[in-house]
Amino acid sequence: MKELQSILFGVALREVVGSTKQLINDIQIDSRKVTPSSVFVAISGVQVDGHHFIDTAIEKGATVIVCEKLPRVTVPVVTYLMVENTSIAVAIMAHQFYNEPSNKIKLVGITGTNGKTTAATLLFKLFKGLGYTCGLISTVENHIADTIVPATHTTPDAIQLNALLDKMVQAGCTHVFVEVSSHAIHQHRVTGLNFTGGVFTNITHDHLDYHKTFEAYLDAKKAFFDHLPNAAFAITNLDDKNGAQMLADTKANKLTYALHAPATYKGKILENQLHGLVLLVNEIEVHCRLIGIFNAYNFLAVYGVAIQLSEKSEEVLTILSALTGAEGRFDYIIGLDQRIGIVDYAHTPDALENVLTTIAKLRKGGEDVITVVGCGGDRDKTKRPIMAQVACDLSTKVFFTSDNPRSEDPNEIIKDMEQGLSSSAKRKYINIVDRKEAIKAAVRFSKPGDIILIAGKGHEKYQDIKGVKQHFDDKEVLQNLFNDLAK
Repeated sequence: MKELQSILFGVALREVVGSTKQLINDIQIDSRKVTPSSVFVAISGVQVDGHHFIDTAIEKGATVIVCEKLPRVTVPVVTYLMVENTSIAVAIMAHQFYNEPSNKIKLVGITGTNGKTTAATLLFKLFKGLGYTCGLISTVENHIADTIVPATHTTPDAIQLNALLDKMVQAGCTHVFVEVSSHAIHQHRVTGLNFTGGVFTNITHDHLDYHKTFEAYLDAKKAFFDHLPNAAFAITNLDDKNGAQMLADTKANKLTYALHAPATYKGKILENQLHGLVLLVNEIEVHCRLIGIFNAYNFLAVYGVAIQLSEKSEEVLTILSALTGAEGRFDYIIGLDQRIGIVDYAHTPDALENVLTTIAKLRKGGEDVITVVGCGGDRDKTKRPIMAQVACDLSTKVFFTSDNPRSEDPNEIIKDMEQGLSSSAKRKYINIVDRKEAIKAAVRFSKPGDIILIAGKGHEKYQDIKGVKQHFDDKEVLQNLFNDLAK
């Protein structure tokens, strides 16, 4: 247990009712998890206002309430801390409650629309290969050294994040690589953390259901770099049209990477084949197992981070050249009849275009490209017709299907995808709502040598339908179908 006042340094208190010298057991933002001597922080969320659950938290034993407005009736044995923004307050308090873990490690954050998971995973694998004990916080999974912890969000909430970092410190981790989502930045989940460095991958159309405008989405990403300290480094993709803007107001050491523009870490693609890339990195030729232009950018970003963390260039490139990316990112299977199946997490127009463009460059002749794609429910609806058009423009045949429909009717999602399609696109697609049947149809439509892309879910092992996560694994389904063809 800790004394309350020991975790309040840096918290902007507007009013205090009660004592700050009492002992506290933990910090919670979910009233259902409150136990005796908990601090309950009332977050004004997008869907739920935690202030409505203050009474419930007190009934369950909370002795400290952090809020933006005081209840009309206060309980004498409870301490009330009124602050301007509870999201900021809980992040600062959690960091101190968990012994300021980010001050004891080299913490690197990766943000951007696409590439976060691959870059973070490559950094984790690279530094593990260099002999360090490392941590990883990503969309796919979290690693505490060699222990795997399932991931529920791209970036956990501030309490979970600091608790995870504390466990990493206790496990002896010296380097931790974390995906930083725009939601996490906007909701202050990473506020108060001491980042050694930050990386910007790219920014494209996504999350407008949450941010409402692209400018707000851009500002959220930029805010991460605006708050980096003087001692940190900030590396941006200079080929992205918004890359330079990310670093405009940062105090950190500014660095760049690019394939086209002059940059600190300059790359050039010499070969791009199914067996991997051949790159020129700052005039050094490197063979690597990663595939596609988007992975050339990931490679450069990871290389830049390693050099900024004082690693030797030759050793870094040697280890990087042998690494594969994250699960569900251009994850491919080759059947006995040379059909190629690719599973990818691409769920934005830009990501889908990147994958299909890469596939086009891998084609040797007259192979067909058959794409199975859907769009997630309860998410940005404006990207649905754009993704559908991209799929039709860059594929021979397209099957529109269900992704994670969540609370929406998958038929209505597909109708959104169909809106405004060009006449040529309309001749290319078929609707099959059942995802497994859509994948089966794509395989049946294909011939030996063709390339089948299953897009949108990547590493996910479930389909979210009406609040129930049912087992579904794109790669497993595809592999089974390929096995049946071989019989």
